[in-house]
Order: sequence, then structure tokens, then C-alpha cells
Amino acid sequence: MAGITIRIDRTLCVAFETCIDLAPEAFRFDASGVVTFTGGGDDVPRDRLIEACKACPVDALSAFDESGQPLAP
Repeated sequence: MAGITIRIDRTLCVAFETCIDLAPEAFRFDASGVVTFTGGGDDVPRDRLIEACKACPVDALSAFDESGQPLAP
């Protein structure tokens, strides 16, 4: 997605929905109420994806640049 790698820690997600509010094209809830990828996030601007990861109150989302350096949280 947008030249970054995003990881979801499904054990931490408690469905605050902040990531979905900020990037609904990239994130959704699965049947168990845990965030997952929509498969359509390639067109979401990089800064909005990073902001969605940073906004997670429980740090369930992490973003890394091409060299593996953390961008969020």
C-alpha cells in the first residue's frame, strides 16, 4: 500500500474504528469484529494510511517504510 507495509496485530484490535474512519478504502472489520484489509487500499495516500495507524488507541496497526523503519505508531 502506497510504498509502505502495514501490519495488523489482531490480538490487540478492540474495534475502536478510528482506522476505518480515516481510511475506509483500506480497512474494514471482519466477521469477528477485528480490523482487516479491504484489498483496495492501494490508492489511499501514504500520509492518510500512516495517520490511520497512528490513530489506533491500542497500537494494533503498525506502518513501516520500504527499508523496514517504523512510521507508526
